[in-house]
Amino acid sequence: MDINLIGFDVTLGSQKPENIINKETSCPFCNTDQLTDIIDTDGDIILLRNKYNVIEGADQFVIIEGHSCQTDMPDYTAEHMHRLIRFGIYHWKRMIDSGKYKAVLFFKNFGPLSGGTIRHPHMQLVGFPHLNPDLLFSEREFDGLTIAERNGVTLNVSTCPRVGFGELNIVPRPDADLDTLADFIQISVDYIMHYFNKRCNSYNIFFYHGKGRFYIKIMPRFATSPLFIGYNIHFLPNNTERIVQELRKLYFSESRSRSH
Repeated sequence: MDINLIGFDVTLGSQKPENIINKETSCPFCNTDQLTDIIDTDGDIILLRNKYNVIEGADQFVIIEGHSCQTDMPDYTAEHMHRLIRFGIYHWKRMIDSGKYKAVLFFKNFGPLSGGTIRHPHMQLVGFPHLNPDLLFSEREFDGLTIAERNGVTLNVSTCPRVGFGELNIVPRPDADLDTLADFIQISVDYIMHYFNKRCNSYNIFFYHGKGRFYIKIMPRFATSPLFIGYNIHFLPNNTERIVQELRKLYFSESRSRSH
């Protein structure tokens, strides 16, 4: 089986601060005066080089989403969410277009089951000079039942999930409106964290680029099925229609539109 096998520096990794579980650990992203290797800013949104470059041979960067440590995307104003996504996509595309990397990953970890270590909302960019981009994703994973379409952006529930449960896809056309895309990301995160499952306290956002277009997957995170970990078996849950109807009622109904 062809795989991307990348080295990981466990010694450096053991030095990374962790304050999702160990809440008494101070937050390195709150102390902005102590940040180094800052590359760009937009108000309180900050792009900087990752101090803990644990992935061998890769260039790692962090986007601090704002000054507040205990908020997250559902709490942001529309204006802040729009600026954040535009900022992130701009720098992601800039790295892709630089020609330095075979692949550039753009993603977010949030919560104790997301694979992250810092509570403060942030996103990451990782550039890989040597990686097989054809092994990163399949376009089939963005097939789904349509929830909403606006301004060249489609939101759907995956019918070919990467892992299993409640995966939401955002599929923009090349001329799609980025502010609508940001709105759909915010809606997806709000739904996952507040309505999807009362036990859900973690999620990931993954951006994918290929064949001149890009895709986004918002994935609720639970303890991962051993059938996926051990045997690569994906689950197609039987509640996808219900998720479509819930999201439409919560975020896209006429009564909600009139109230906003």
